[in-house]
Formats: sequence, C-alpha cells, structure tokens
Amino acid sequence: MLSGLRCILCGLLVAVALAAVSAPVQAAPYAAIVMDMRDGRVMHARSADRKQHPASLTKMMTLYLAFEAVSNGQLSLNTKVRVSRKAARMTGSRLRLKAGERVTIRDLIRATAIKSANDAALALAEAIAGSEKRFAQLMTAKARQLGMASTTYKNPHGLTRSGHLTTARDQARLARHLFYDFPQYYNVFGRKSERAAGRRIYTTNRLLGSYRGIEGMKTGYTRAAGYNLVATASRGSKRVIAVVMGGKSSRWRNARVAELLNMGFKRAHTRVATRKPGRQRIQVASAPLPRAKPGTPATGLAALAEALGSSASAATAPNRVVRKVSRLAPAYSDHPRARAGSKVARASGTTAPMPASKDRWAVVAGSYTDEAGALARLASIAGRPNLPVGSSESLIDQRRAKSGKMVYDVRFNGFSKSQAAALCANLDNHCWTVSPNR
Repeated sequence: MLSGLRCILCGLLVAVALAAVSAPVQAAPYAAIVMDMRDGRVMHARSADRKQHPASLTKMMTLYLAFEAVSNGQLSLNTKVRVSRKAARMTGSRLRLKAGERVTIRDLIRATAIKSANDAALALAEAIAGSEKRFAQLMTAKARQLGMASTTYKNPHGLTRSGHLTTARDQARLARHLFYDFPQYYNVFGRKSERAAGRRIYTTNRLLGSYRGIEGMKTGYTRAAGYNLVATASRGSKRVIAVVMGGKSSRWRNARVAELLNMGFKRAHTRVATRKPGRQRIQVASAPLPRAKPGTPATGLAALAEALGSSASAATAPNRVVRKVSRLAPAYSDHPRARAGSKVARASGTTAPMPASKDRWAVVAGSYTDEAGALARLASIAGRPNLPVGSSESLIDQRRAKSGKMVYDVRFNGFSKSQAAALCANLDNHCWTVSPNR
C-alpha cells in the first residue's frame, strides 16, 4: 500500500512539473500609448507611465547613440570594428558574429535595427564607449537629456536585467527623437531585408508590408517583458506613433498596434504645427558618466565620458551639463575677455552670459560654437586639482547670438569677487568674470 501511495505521489509530481513546463508564460502587464509624431500630443494612453522591461526596444537608444557617433564624426559608417569574445557569445537573436571578426558600423546598425541582433548591438556599444557598462551609463544619461525620466538602461540589447526599465511614454518620446534628430537614418527601421556582414537578414516587424502607411520602428520580446512594439506610420499629412508593451503574443501585439494606429489616424488633426522634441539639462550627479579603465585610450564620446566622469566625482555641489555632443572639434567664439572683476564685455553679434546665481560672482571660461568643445573645456577645468571649482556650480549655458547661431558658455557659479578674479587669473585669455548685477 505504501508503494502504491508513493507511485500516486510520484505521478502527481510529474503531472505538476509537466503542467509548469507547458503552461504559457504570463506576460508583463499591458501598457500602451498613441502619440501624434508631429507635435507629441497624446491621443490615447493606458498605464503609459508604469515602468516595465523594454526587451529589444532598448536597441532604439543603442541606435540613437550610434547615429549620433556617426553624425559627430567619432565613427563613420565604413569604420570596421573588431567583434569581442563577449559580443560573439551573446544569446537570443543574433547575427552569429565570430570573435575577432571585423564588421563595419553600417552592418552593425543594420543588424541591430532590422534583425534585432544582440551581438551586433553589443559590438556597437563597445565601439562607441569601450565597454557595455560605460555605454549603458551613456544611454541613461542620454535618456535624461531627451526627457525620458522613467528610463534606466543596464545594457545595449535588452536582455532582462534588474533595474533595466522604461515606460511606453518614454519609448514614444524616443521614437520622436529618432525621427526628428536623425531623419537621414530613420529609413533603416522600415527595411524588410538587407545584407549585413555578408549575411541576408530579415525584419522582426511583421507589420511592415501588412499595414498601410507603416514606416517601421522596433519589436521586442523577453519572458519578463512580454511582446513589445513601437510602430510609426503615416497617411497624408498625419504621422502617428503607437507603443504596446506586455503583449500576450506577437500576433496579439501586432493586431493591437494596428488598432491603436487606426485610432491615432482618426483622432489626429489634419493640420498640425510641427513641434520638434526638445532636450533638457540634467544633473551630473543623477547620471554620472564613467571613467575609462586606466591605460585605455579614449576617443570621441568615450573621451568625453571619461573627462565628465572625473569632473562629476570632483564636484561637491550639483552640476548640470548639456549632454548633447555635436562636432568634436572645439571652436571659440570671438567673445573678448573682460578684465577680472569688471562687467562682461559685449562682442559684436553676441549677448552677455546669464547673470550669476544669487549674490555670487560667476566665471565664464570660454564661449563655444559647439557643445562638444564646451563639454571638453568644462571637463578639463573641473579636473584640474589646483583650480577652486570643486564646490561651485558648473554648467553650460546655451544662448542664441544675434547672428542666429547657438553659443555655449562654460560657466562656474558661486564665487566671491576675489575668488572669481583668482580663477580667471589661473586660466587663459578665454575667461571673464560676471558680477551678481549682470
């Protein structure tokens, strides 16, 4: 009888185990948003601000930084990078790259956008920032600048990791930035097939070719995320973004996105004034950029990341920095240097910098015609131990000159008159002080 009971118990355990294996995976909670691409108006939202796993929607930010690196001149589309052993060992969707293989940035972008290849995404990240960890921190910093306040990245591919979270609203914002910030590369999201690194690849987005007006964007799936999709489509003058997260299946997700796009086209106005998405200033302390490993040479964005990581750790007061990096070569404006302690001089075609905060003096350590030069200048000054800037508020002020061009002032706030004069005396001729009354 005892043996009979044992058999029954064994049978029950086996049945429970089989049921657990065969039971469908419970998808993440459903969330969605529909947005007008032209002005960012939200036409429908459901749990759009709940933080969820993005899965391969992550690669939209990976591609954003890749487009930025190419636009900045840090990399070119024809630059060949060596595939690391770590990238070659990636699981999930992949291009099956081999360690030591040399692949162009163009092919890595194609494989990441179209096939959603994890190995290609990691290879891109390592090419831009030197390591996965450093690139993930750059991703989060960029998310803050783009207004994606609820997004934190831990990797460039989207495989599940604790703390790697986003929202449907943030993904719609990112889609708008990709469209408006890099229109020259936007079409890669709409390609059904392409060649990359000698392989023929095919899109993971089954709505391409099956929904009228579909332009593309990105799919994603993991067990923790469910089935995700960001889709963009246009009809006539209307252009709509639909985001679904936590779908039950790929078929259900695609059908739901099609419904949401239809809803968006019905609710969208025919004539809308285009409002391109803006950028925000962010706190360095809230998203510090990492330093490179000792002895590792850094170039382009990686060099700026290293320098900004040093300046962030040196400051004891909050710092805010414009994160967008444009051309990498600094170019000083023709703003003349005023005498230490005097009112700032006005140059032809420029306006005076912003007044110092509260009742303290400020030091402007140069005006640049591009943000990258301003970032590099700020980092180089903040990283010099002999300069009294550690407890100051360091920032980059963006202003428009009378000529219409943007000018970026490297600024340190919070000094007495004598401290400001001393700081300028220790810098070069591209420095002037600003009194509290200016």
